[in-house]
Amino acid sequence: MDQGRPEPDLIIFDCDGVLVDSELLSCRCLSEMLAKFGFELSVEQALELFLGRSAKAIEQHYRDLGRGLPDDFLPQLKALVLETFAGALQPIPGVATVLSELGTPCCVASSSDLDRVSLSLDVTGLAPHFGERLYTAQMVQHGKPAPDLFLHAAEKMGAQPSRALVIEDSVSGVLAAKAAGMMVWGFVGGSHYRDRDGRAILSDAGADRVFAHMSEFWEA
Repeated sequence: MDQGRPEPDLIIFDCDGVLVDSELLSCRCLSEMLAKFGFELSVEQALELFLGRSAKAIEQHYRDLGRGLPDDFLPQLKALVLETFAGALQPIPGVATVLSELGTPCCVASSSDLDRVSLSLDVTGLAPHFGERLYTAQMVQHGKPAPDLFLHAAEKMGAQPSRALVIEDSVSGVLAAKAAGMMVWGFVGGSHYRDRDGRAILSDAGADRVFAHMSEFWEA
């Protein structure tokens, strides 16, 4: 690492868009389910508004617009996402090798709920790398971009925030990590950044470094 800081004691991985290539799949599901309930939102708009955010953020967005979502919206969305992931989700290329060679303690901190994170890791074969070290927005009062989730993960893992490194693909995740006093690397290798300038987006959000391929993980 060439960031003027020591090697981290803990590496915290976001899940969606960092470990698994799920962001386009989940945004397509969101757009489809909203259309079913009479709401219009493109996949591109979904990425812009909700990348790295929790289901609560979706609810709050429409509540703020004075258009509350039906009570059964989120359960139906979750079912569609889980069904889609089970049949189509792939790991980020090269991430299994990074995790296999990692000598630093690691965990997952995701805005998705625990069922979705667990399924994502099971389907892609990444679950053994993390065991029970999975932390989600359900476990804290405020999700990303608040620092709560990353601070919770560091506490559970017994690490000082200043000694933790976060790997994130979203602006909200980068902001959360910086607010937690952690170093953060932005990852832009997911398919959702194919037509977007992810390097500029995450650099502008405050990422200490941005990389596009897992083979570059330790090339600082």
